[in-house]
Amino acid sequence: MYRHHLSLIHRRSKNVSSTFIITALKPHPHFSSPSIPSPRNFPHFSSCNGPSEVSSIVSSNKKITGYIRSGDLVSAIRVFESMTVRTIVTWNSILAGISRAPGKLNDAREMFDKIPEPDVVSFNTMLACYLSNGCVAAARSFFDEMPVRDIASWNTMITGFSRNGMMSEAYRLFVAMPVRNEVSWNAMISGYAESGDMELALKIFSKAPEKGPIAKTAIITGHMKRGDIGLAEEMFEEMPEKNLVTWNAVIAGYVENGRAEDGLKLFRKMAKMRIKANPSTLSSVLLGCSNLSAFRFGMQVHQHVCKLPIRFDMTVGTSLVSMYCKCGILEDAWKLFLGMPRKDVVSWNAMISGYAQHGKGEKALRLFGDMRNNGIRPDWISFVGVLSACNHAGLVDLGIHHFAKMQKDYGIKPKPDHVTCMVDLLGRAGRLDEAVDLITKNADTKPHPAFFGTLLGACRTHKNVRIAEFAAKRLRDLNPSNAVGYVELANVYAAKNQWDGVSRVRKLMKENQVIKTPGYSWMEFKGGFHEFRSGDRLHADLKAIHAKLNELEMKMKSAGYVPDLESSLHDVGEELKGKMLLWHSEKLAIAFGLLRIAPGIPIRIFKNLRVCRDCHTATKIISAIEGREIIVRDTTRFHHFKDGTCSCNDYW
Repeated sequence: MYRHHLSLIHRRSKNVSSTFIITALKPHPHFSSPSIPSPRNFPHFSSCNGPSEVSSIVSSNKKITGYIRSGDLVSAIRVFESMTVRTIVTWNSILAGISRAPGKLNDAREMFDKIPEPDVVSFNTMLACYLSNGCVAAARSFFDEMPVRDIASWNTMITGFSRNGMMSEAYRLFVAMPVRNEVSWNAMISGYAESGDMELALKIFSKAPEKGPIAKTAIITGHMKRGDIGLAEEMFEEMPEKNLVTWNAVIAGYVENGRAEDGLKLFRKMAKMRIKANPSTLSSVLLGCSNLSAFRFGMQVHQHVCKLPIRFDMTVGTSLVSMYCKCGILEDAWKLFLGMPRKDVVSWNAMISGYAQHGKGEKALRLFGDMRNNGIRPDWISFVGVLSACNHAGLVDLGIHHFAKMQKDYGIKPKPDHVTCMVDLLGRAGRLDEAVDLITKNADTKPHPAFFGTLLGACRTHKNVRIAEFAAKRLRDLNPSNAVGYVELANVYAAKNQWDGVSRVRKLMKENQVIKTPGYSWMEFKGGFHEFRSGDRLHADLKAIHAKLNELEMKMKSAGYVPDLESSLHDVGEELKGKMLLWHSEKLAIAFGLLRIAPGIPIRIFKNLRVCRDCHTATKIISAIEGREIIVRDTTRFHHFKDGTCSCNDYW
């Protein structure tokens, strides 16, 4: 009888699905791996002494599995060490636990080598560990040497190739498989879709014997990545069975393609159908709220989250912090951040970047110091936040110091975002030649359109035609259809009253069929979005808005306002220039806000371009004469206007 119990344990271990092992490799939100004992001292399998011992083994195995699933590897190892008899289930469970611990590849391999008689699950777990640690070549060698393989072995290796963009290797293995299942086909379809090769993804999809939700979701994701929203929508609508991942793919696709409003509508529909959201859903939805600056919708999502178990999820908490920062509600973001039970580097980055965007440079830098003191190692995104903080606060020398420190002390090579921040930092300070040197002499980073677009913006501020012409040419060489290279150069010419230069640029734009992005502002009001364009003739309340602007103009001039005619880059008379300035999109939005939003509530406006000098001056005066707080987010930062001053201290 005893022998029957023991053999049953072994048979069950051989039938354990590799799905558990692969799932176990995903990082657990509560997981930490300090002080993991070395597997060198673990004793091997030994004989049992009776049915009570068998019962003890089963109980201990359940404890190990439970601890691993809850992310407590230390306790799992403690149980493992206390066992005098171990089955293959015991070994495989603890191997899976160590394998999922970040950076524990060597420990996992030592544990694997200690297993008296590893089975196919043992081999699959070790194979997956190599892949999850990015060791694709080592994984392939290990796969080739495996004495036994099942279909999960092949699928694991194919998935590893696919996730690393090695589709040729994945396909060769796929063709060589003795037998395939739905997972095999899904891995290939997903791999091609993720790599952007939709032709091959669709070809494999057409041949797949089963076309389930996973395969169809992969095709939807691929279409969304290419911007083929219509094709993605068509596949989504035709699906008789949709899982949560499918809904998430479409919502995320809408947000990534600049159609966040459609993403939020789909989320509403999903909620009405009582489909429960997960952290991935909420991250996409909150990003959509951030992009639209739909803070009221974001607050509703927050209220919804508070009723769910995932309210303690770190990803959800970080997304909420980011949403409040990007919607201009920094105080609520900070309260949320302080209340988060766990924070990773992404959480800290969200708050640091939030302070930087709002011009709170000193707070951002202090928080960066707190992050390091809490044992969180900064990543490249952390330094984007730090450099942005220095930029918006005008801390030029400190920004240069952190840029050098990032490379020397942390071994982080500059990415385009870092260089763009530094070009902006130097450019705003008028150190344009240094900015050019940084771009041209930085061997670690290839020239990027953002470098020259940012440099052009600084040239406009400082009216430097020489460097503007250099930057515009380089930008056109990189991207001839980018309107920034033409428009900003024309703006520099206009600021210097070189109207012949403006005419040449406009002629060149026409020849190259380049279309300028129109400036517009928008705001959320009563659950909808109101958009305003310069010289708007379409808004339903336009008559009342113009009347309010005329009233404001008189009050502003009485308070000393003089239109900054240099902000109107048109070769027309001064009176017409003044009228064109009065009808800039953010002023139309402010007038609407004054008419519709109750006193005491901040007016929040969002703009797709940088705020011009005239609108900045006018908004400061309006905040004083109307006694209102006005918050404007442009492409680079937030401006908090109150009592006649701006949070940027006129440095933007």
